[in-house]
Order: sequence, then structure tokens, then C-alpha cells
Amino acid sequence: MAKILSLFIMVTSLLVFSPTLCLSSKTNYYGYLYPQFYDWSCPNAKEIVKSVVAKAVTREARMAASLLRLHFHDCFVKGCDASLLLDSNGPIISEKLSNTNRNSARGFEVIDEIKSALEMECPQTVSCADILALAARDSTVLAGGPSWEVPLGRRDSRDASISGSNNNIPAPNNTFDTILTKFKLKGLDLVDLVTLSGSHTIGNARCTSFKQRLYNQSGNNLPDYTLDQSYATELRTMCPKFGGDQNLFFLDYVTPTKFDNNYYKNLLASRGLLNSDQILVTKNQATLELVKLYAENNEIFFEQFAKSMVKMGNISPLTGYKGEIRKNCRYMN
Repeated sequence: MAKILSLFIMVTSLLVFSPTLCLSSKTNYYGYLYPQFYDWSCPNAKEIVKSVVAKAVTREARMAASLLRLHFHDCFVKGCDASLLLDSNGPIISEKLSNTNRNSARGFEVIDEIKSALEMECPQTVSCADILALAARDSTVLAGGPSWEVPLGRRDSRDASISGSNNNIPAPNNTFDTILTKFKLKGLDLVDLVTLSGSHTIGNARCTSFKQRLYNQSGNNLPDYTLDQSYATELRTMCPKFGGDQNLFFLDYVTPTKFDNNYYKNLLASRGLLNSDQILVTKNQATLELVKLYAENNEIFFEQFAKSMVKMGNISPLTGYKGEIRKNCRYMN
């Protein structure tokens, strides 16, 4: 306990000179968004989402991570407005075709199933953007992670931005400064960066996402020296220098389908799969101390993850009369 307390004090002291870099102390329901938004208009909405997500995760445990990721990849483009869900149609070029999402983003059929059930229960009432937020929370809980009240009342966009998807979503090979800048541009801070990266405690990554770490990290035909070399040897067996780009690997090889703090323990053992994971311990002292704190104390990680998810879920929502409530999440009305 003394060790955990000293780590917490150290992190606090590192962040004290920047008022935006602090562990969140309260939940803010951000104006128009509040958890009871559908209590009168669609009182069974949350249970319907939860039920469909539970069935999907029972069929395939990996789906929990996939649905959680959809919420991230939606919010980081131009706010949490379900623009990611739109298929290409007329002037719209789908964000599903971006470098970050192509052959990678998945779970859209689960969102379709949720939307269909909600349309039968209460037509054109629950937005696709809110479905994404609820599904992300429910997926986290089903994988053993924390729960939180999801502020609701988002509306759906009438457009998409493939350029925003390509440029705004943090990529596995981005530098630490680039990733932190992308977070800050969305109103998130260093604590949110370390905390939300913990979602990589579940799910998979493709060989192409980390291949350079195994063979040519810095353009000198040498592997990444920050990656545990025995782990690198294991990874090379299924991620060859040529080919195998779509082969899947667990982001957390210890407990790959359980939402816990093993992700952070892996980072301290130099066994983070993605470059964007490992740099949390190699490029910044404050993030290193937070990684140590979360590795020591799962409860603190869970508490902050819930708060950071609420914060991320409230990036530039469309409310009031902006946007629309889509009947089908793949197309504008």
C-alpha cells in the first residue's frame, strides 16, 4: 500500500503544474447529455442494447474489443456522431475505408442488430451515436471491466470524413508527441491517453500494425530495442518480414479477453505489442509513472477508465436540432 501511495503522490507531483493533466475527480454530464435521456421516450433502450451486445460477445469474445474500438474511432474524427457507421453513398465516402479502419474495424452488424431492435421498440428515437456509447460501456463490463453511467442525447451526423479518420485517429506508429497532440486536440489530456490506452487489455492487432518493430524500427533494418527480444522472437513466427500482414495477435497475451491491468504490467516488462503502447513507458516520465500506478492498482485504473470514457464520449456531440436520428445507422434518412 505504501508503494502504491508513493506512486500516486509521484504522479500527482509530476502533473501539478498543468491544471489539465490531473486524475478526474468528478463526472460532468456536459450540457445536453445525461443518462436519463431516454427514460420516457424509450425506457427499455439500455436493456435492449445490453441484451444484443451480450449475445454478440457470447458468440465471440473478441467482439467486446471490436465494439469498444468503434466508439473510439467514431469520436476521434469529428466528435461522437456515428459518422463512422455511414456506408459510402452518393457524396459520402465512408470512414470504414480509411487506413485506420479498412480490414480492421468490425462489429457493424452488431450495431445494425441493436438499431433494428430499437426501431421496433421506439422508432427513430435512439441515435446510432448513443448506441455506440452504450455498446462500448456494455462490452467493457462483459469483459470484466468497470461500469459507468453513459450520458445520452447525442444525435447522428449527416456526413463522414475519411480525411479526418486518416489524420485524427492515433496510429500504432505515431510518435508519442503526435499521439498526445491528437488527444489534446479533442480536449483529452495525458492521463486520458494512458488510461484509454488500457482498452488494449482486450482485443487483437494485425501483424502489419507492429511489423516494423520486429524488423526495421528506425529505417536501419534493426528491430525495436525497447521490445523484449524473446517476445519479438515469438511474434516473428507468425508475423514474417514478408507476408502475413493480416495475421492476428492478442494485444494482451496474458489475459487477452479479460479487461484488467495486465496491459500495463506487460508494458513494464517491455512486452507491449504496438509501438504506441510501449512508448508510454519509454518516452515520457509522467506516463511511465501512471503505467506503474495502474499496474500496481487495478481499482485506480478502473475508476479512471470510467471517467476518461465519459470524457471521450462527450467530444463534440450533436445535440438539440443538429444532425438527425437515423433509421438505419449505415445511411442518412
